[in-house]
Amino acid sequence: MDWLNYHHLHYFWVVAREGSVTRACEILHLSQPTISGQIRELEKAMKAPLFAKSGRGLTLTETGRAVFRYADDIFALGRELMDVVSGRPVGQPVRLRVGVVDVLPKLIAHMLLEPALRLPEPVRVVCVEGKLDRLAAELMIHNLDVVLSDTPLPPTVKAKVYTHLLGESGVVVVGVAKLVETYKAGFPKSLDGAPFLLPTEGTTLRRSLDQWFDAQGIRPTIRAEFEDSALLKTFGRAGEGLFAIPSAVEEDIRDHYGVRVIGVAHGMRERFYAISVERKLKHPAVVAISETARRSLTPLNGT
Repeated sequence: MDWLNYHHLHYFWVVAREGSVTRACEILHLSQPTISGQIRELEKAMKAPLFAKSGRGLTLTETGRAVFRYADDIFALGRELMDVVSGRPVGQPVRLRVGVVDVLPKLIAHMLLEPALRLPEPVRVVCVEGKLDRLAAELMIHNLDVVLSDTPLPPTVKAKVYTHLLGESGVVVVGVAKLVETYKAGFPKSLDGAPFLLPTEGTTLRRSLDQWFDAQGIRPTIRAEFEDSALLKTFGRAGEGLFAIPSAVEEDIRDHYGVRVIGVAHGMRERFYAISVERKLKHPAVVAISETARRSLTPLNGT
């Protein structure tokens, strides 16, 4: 049986947490050769490098990130053990590491994650934003517990993960009062030539909108395109153009950005997914997210 040297693991964990051997030396009151030697011993045991040089500093390798995650849990559990035997109150929060695809609307991400923060057992949510393929890679090496996305993982990305449909929402077109008053009559044909703010090409919502425009026989005037959905809404609040949003967060966006609904984009759907390495969701916070989403994300009647 292979035995793990927890002293070596602890030195590695402190270096990874602090970002440098020098800082770890100050905390551990050890010399740099001692710490470096202990980490080399751990790398031999793991049969893989844990750090890579990056300029004057160090970055974690893929194996290093996985080891750091486990070390974080191990030492958190150790602190809880000491609390128990010393009679101190315990209750370390459950950690939920979530990847959020960067094109997912921030209000949708909050709506999906909120149930995890309302569980009786405390949960600490750690959010990482990025492209779907990168987040899937992090999921595969267990750096993430779940990825929230507006699209399933494409077949071109080779990863042994499972996609769980959380629910869907209708889509509405909104804008400031002046634009709504100008273009409301005759909607959706009135959108022909109307100023519009769009997500960038390649996103799920952009493809759906382009198809919907074609089906309606309309060509809006595209004023700007955005990768960041929050920035798009900021321009919308300034009256630069109409824009489309999931109806599930319509009330929040109306209140926050001061816009009104001009009409429903009949036939359009925004779908939201949880991607995990598990065929059946097990993490209690992810289960809460899934169950609440399936109740709250319901299609609009007739859309």
